[in-house]
Amino acid sequence: MPENKSERLAALADQCVQCGLCLPVCPTYALDGNEAESPRGRIAIAAALAKGQVPVTDDLREPLDHCLGCLSCERVCPAQVRFGELLVETRALLGPAPRRPRVLLALATRPAWLRAARRLAGWIGLSRRQAWLAGRLPERSAWGAALSLAATPLPSTPSGFSAVSREAPTLAPVALFPGCVGSVDDEDAQQAATVLLEAAGHPVIRLPAFCCGALDAHGGRTAAAARAMQRVRNAVQASGASMLVTVTPGCLGQLRAALPGVRVSDPYALLADRAGELGFRPLRQRVALHLPCTQLNVARSGEALQTLLARVPELEIVPLPPRCCGAAGSHLLEFPERAAALRVPTLEAIDTLAPQALLSSNIGCRLHLAAGLAERGKAVPTLHPLVLLAQQLVSGSPP
Repeated sequence: MPENKSERLAALADQCVQCGLCLPVCPTYALDGNEAESPRGRIAIAAALAKGQVPVTDDLREPLDHCLGCLSCERVCPAQVRFGELLVETRALLGPAPRRPRVLLALATRPAWLRAARRLAGWIGLSRRQAWLAGRLPERSAWGAALSLAATPLPSTPSGFSAVSREAPTLAPVALFPGCVGSVDDEDAQQAATVLLEAAGHPVIRLPAFCCGALDAHGGRTAAAARAMQRVRNAVQASGASMLVTVTPGCLGQLRAALPGVRVSDPYALLADRAGELGFRPLRQRVALHLPCTQLNVARSGEALQTLLARVPELEIVPLPPRCCGAAGSHLLEFPERAAALRVPTLEAIDTLAPQALLSSNIGCRLHLAAGLAERGKAVPTLHPLVLLAQQLVSGSPP
């Protein structure tokens, strides 16, 4: 790594004052009780690597590979350590992890391939053959985890939502970034975002579907991440929009890094600003609300989402405790056993609440939780909050 990058990484690490306030909010420290699996432990490792004080070994890089990138530590840090930047730059120094499931990640980041794989899974009845196939794979392997996700399809919703006719002022156009996995498994959420934003007065320009580069950036593949970021810039420039939204908060950090001069968010803040223009039909249902780490710590839109859901008459919203479910991008494939252990408290909370549906904005979290519920024999519909809001949206003036 060039000297200036080493110096930058060392400077990021040196911001840490070792106060330990990050420890109670770190999911991996709670799981392992090991200082190396804490934010300040990882910062110490990053500093030693940047200063050339230690060689790269498997034991040294493992805590860095285990990090979920949830950024709960960054949110509570009194020294304002930019842990997300530090993590990405340290992984760039280390390079891709040896156990990185390259074939699976290549599939996940190519929407056309992923869509074809989804169709194939349906044709062969993968959900019926899962147990037989799982018995022939190593327990908690990357392929076993992928099989579990693929064999647990998300509940289907109508292919479209009713058009809303309302005299709303035309506001600034918004570019909608579909992403990679989200463009396939969150197609209904993309449609829902379009319906809701246009009802609120924002024309929507849908961009082509491709990966934003987040998986590559967090996997140490710097050049591939840079190419994806340039593709994002080109697509937004061609759209002519001054704002970009995504229904997958896991993409937000990478999109903001690619577009420093553009407002990038999930749709909730824009919709909450125009909540008076939106009316919803009553829905007598109890739903558990899961707020993904990136929605809490990057988008910081949990309050806006709850404000919107509260406008649906008779809907009972029960927030789940704020903690990482273990999906964390490619983590659920690279470390399926750890991801399953991190998921347990959230699944137990869902069991206790006994909701009629589970809402979560992040496709990785929703697939991971749906697979865990299926393993427990629980039939809880899981859907994107935007889908529920679009289903309940009414035409005409709001009540």
